[in-house]
Amino acid sequence: MDEFEKVEKLRQRADVSYEEAKKALEEANGDLLDAMILLEAQGKAVKGEQTTRSTTYDDQKDYVSVVDTVDKSSRKNDKPLGQKLKHLFHLIWIKIRDNKFVVERNDNNIIDVPVWVLIVAIMLAFWPVCVILIVGLFFNCRYAILGADDASKINNVLDKAGDAVDKVKDEFDKL
Repeated sequence: MDEFEKVEKLRQRADVSYEEAKKALEEANGDLLDAMILLEAQGKAVKGEQTTRSTTYDDQKDYVSVVDTVDKSSRKNDKPLGQKLKHLFHLIWIKIRDNKFVVERNDNNIIDVPVWVLIVAIMLAFWPVCVILIVGLFFNCRYAILGADDASKINNVLDKAGDAVDKVKDEFDKL
């Protein structure tokens, strides 16, 4: 770097005139850093803001403690067992209340009841209800779950059961 470039650089950094920068550079034997220190000591240069950097989290204003965050989130999910069970039963109730169990025969709805009615019937009389549902398949009844939720997987299973019974009936008719 030639002398002119050094003077310009010092002049910009110290915010002094060309003559003052040149004089300070001559007194510092061409060393930019010494010239800057000299100008600061004379009070001619504006001292830059001193900034510090730290890697410790205590000095940082925007620091978020991971431990505190994990503790808060675990406390949010730390509901008593009773509240968790109440929430679970509430979700189950919504599912079985809003969906219907439909029995169709020859494209006519025979039975259309909420799913909870079917569940109660199965709980009260498991074997008779199972027998009635199976026998219904032999009399061309088809079953489906309809409602707000997507029950396509359940309905596919019910359709496969109906198709299997139809195949058995066809085999029996061939005899």
